[in-house]
Amino acid sequence: MKNAVEWSDELDALRFSVPGHGAPCAMHRLAFKALLRQEPEKAACLQFFESNSPAFLTAAAAKIARLALPVDRSLHLNSRDLRRAMTSDDTQGPARACRILDRS
Repeated sequence: MKNAVEWSDELDALRFSVPGHGAPCAMHRLAFKALLRQEPEKAACLQFFESNSPAFLTAAAAKIARLALPVDRSLHLNSRDLRRAMTSDDTQGPARACRILDRS
């Protein structure tokens, strides 16, 4: 999958190669829903990648560095990873946890 982008029907995700990393990166179709603000079809996801490929590569490189992933470890992006790369927001901070308070 060198320097390629493809749609995986099995994963229902876009997959692409990251230069310098030996394993593919994926972004599930439903992650595109938050970015496209509609139910994303395969063609719309591929078009969005084509229009924003530098942000996808930036997001993948940042996640690889942040998690210290070995070159043979695949990874996935979520909409937050991509938004961070699109806005050049380098603030990492701790992961947020959602707390549910039982008020019964």
